[in-house]
Amino acid sequence: MNATGTHNAGRELRQRIRLGEFAGVTSGLAMGHVQANLVVLPKELAFDFLLFCQRNPKPCPLLDVTEPGDPEPRLCAPGADLRTDVPAYRVYQNGELLAEPTDVRNLWQPDWIAFLLGCSFTFESALLQAGLPVRHIEANCNVPMYRTNIACQRAGIFHGPMVVSMRPMTPAQAIRATQICSRFTRAHGTPIHLGDPAAIGIRDLTQPDFGDAVELRPGEIPVFWACGVTPQAVVMHAKPPLCVTHKPGHMFVTDWQDVDLEG
Repeated sequence: MNATGTHNAGRELRQRIRLGEFAGVTSGLAMGHVQANLVVLPKELAFDFLLFCQRNPKPCPLLDVTEPGDPEPRLCAPGADLRTDVPAYRVYQNGELLAEPTDVRNLWQPDWIAFLLGCSFTFESALLQAGLPVRHIEANCNVPMYRTNIACQRAGIFHGPMVVSMRPMTPAQAIRATQICSRFTRAHGTPIHLGDPAAIGIRDLTQPDFGDAVELRPGEIPVFWACGVTPQAVVMHAKPPLCVTHKPGHMFVTDWQDVDLEG
């Protein structure tokens, strides 16, 4: 499937997901639409997590927050259902990965609050339009993501390492990508690091912590962006009793257009 950037592409893809017709990685789909990371927590932890996002805007740029118990993200996708409209979820119990369901209606609690965070898949359309490589789309796989030695600013119980996504580029391409991504601050914005992975605590690019490894070709350097999977690494440290997220790479697709996040 290669959904186009039509006005209804996000809604159409969500409908397929809700019907169980698609459960894969969303990179390269519904091009032109804003994609989002998902974190769902009980109300008693919501303020701490909201503060965590405020203190760590690079990996956790807030797009929408639901009312307690309401699975509808009324700001960015009216009519959507966060219990069914994500291709695959992750359920964490006390920091341990418990399950990866495609539907969380049976788990949903009346005090749960959902957070939608910006995703780097959003700016990939702009990179492609500029003729820049997006290797994981070329390879039809998930973007590689790595834990780093960069500590996030703590908020309440939430603390842990920043996660980054990586896209190989030549130095000249990386400069152009930085210029383009500077327009998308709510989709992680500019890269946080270029070059030597060891400088940010990554030992082996062929062994990502999330997603799939991609080829680094001669003349290319790894380019790293802050990643919305950071909350999952943080949840593993903080160990809340129960937390639901998206499965890395399996994003919630909103009704917003990419241009809505520019500025």
